Amino acid sequence: MTVNPAKLLRELIALPSVNPSLAPIGDPLAGEARVADHLESLGRKHRLDVESMEVLPGRRNVLLRLVPSGRPNRRIVLAPHIDTVGATPAQLKPRTNGDRLYGRGACDTKGSVAAMLSALLALARSGRRPENTEIVFAGLVDEEYKQLGSRRLAASRFTADLAIVGEPTRLKVVTAHKGDVWLRLFTRGKAAHGATPHLGRNAVHVAARVVELLEGPYAESLRQRSHPLLGPPTINVGAIAGGTQPNIVPDACEIQVDRRTLPGESCAGVMRELRAVFREAGLGVRLVDQKGVNCDPLQTDPTTPLVSELMRAAGARKPVGVHYFCDAAVLAEGGIPSVVFGPGDIAQAHTADEWISLRSLESATAILGRFLRAQP
Repeated sequence: MTVNPAKLLRELIALPSVNPSLAPIGDPLAGEARVADHLESLGRKHRLDVESMEVLPGRRNVLLRLVPSGRPNRRIVLAPHIDTVGATPAQLKPRTNGDRLYGRGACDTKGSVAAMLSALLALARSGRRPENTEIVFAGLVDEEYKQLGSRRLAASRFTADLAIVGEPTRLKVVTAHKGDVWLRLFTRGKAAHGATPHLGRNAVHVAARVVELLEGPYAESLRQRSHPLLGPPTINVGAIAGGTQPNIVPDACEIQVDRRTLPGESCAGVMRELRAVFREAGLGVRLVDQKGVNCDPLQTDPTTPLVSELMRAAGARKPVGVHYFCDAAVLAEGGIPSVVFGPGDIAQAHTADEWISLRSLESATAILGRFLRAQP
């Protein structure tokens, strides 16, 4: 019984797994259960140990274990996520055009699911399973929202010597990624009639000054910092809302910002920094952490033996960093050394015509296969 990664990817694309937090209530395409069922069925057919880990009602991580032939003394986990952003029925019909396979989740990250599971199943079929290394495929839910799947796995005291988190990295081994802080900023004013604005205090005007400060001097100050793999931290003002109608001086305004962080920075530290910036500018601003969960940066030592082995299997001379946040930092915070690796390009993620290179998919499967076969 063979598993072709391209065929498996087509099957996965056709199974909707839209993150319920990103879909309307009652959306028939929401939920990861259909993909979880398919993965568990494949695991059983190939005689892997199958475990379900409930994360939320109706939503579960899937753990497929290849136990070693002897006494286990280390563990490697392959950890892609199985949820996607929103999809249309047309995006669930995989189609091929030359080297490109199109469909929702093709690169983010059902391509990684297909490559990782195909490599593991090939090893299971070979009859030459590792003697001392347990290999676990962990299909994780909710990466696209609050990473509750990886947080649940880390909280379960699951341990491993290395986690390879599946994301589209163009077959590069990623040892660092930025953290992500989402903040809501509130400015207050005093309402008055639009004909007598001098009797009020315009909260939108205050917010405009805040935006100018963030996108101007503060953003410039961030560019003075840098990380060898990640470059500088960044800030983006993504949304602003205030006022109700033209003839009322607005008494409240809200701004939403995205602050990407470097190793050594934290949400609490960013909030302290911004409060000091606003205080110095004489601006009254209230800050609220919008996510409510830690989304800290990742920084893994590339000289760690297993990381070095993966880099050799991938033909990588040096590690790279990426600007996006993913499950790797969550697992690393839980004590599992983690890297990010997978087929595809992040530039295609979340796009209307999401696609993956089939050559990239085949290469990822081959790289992972070489790495897994080398384990003792």
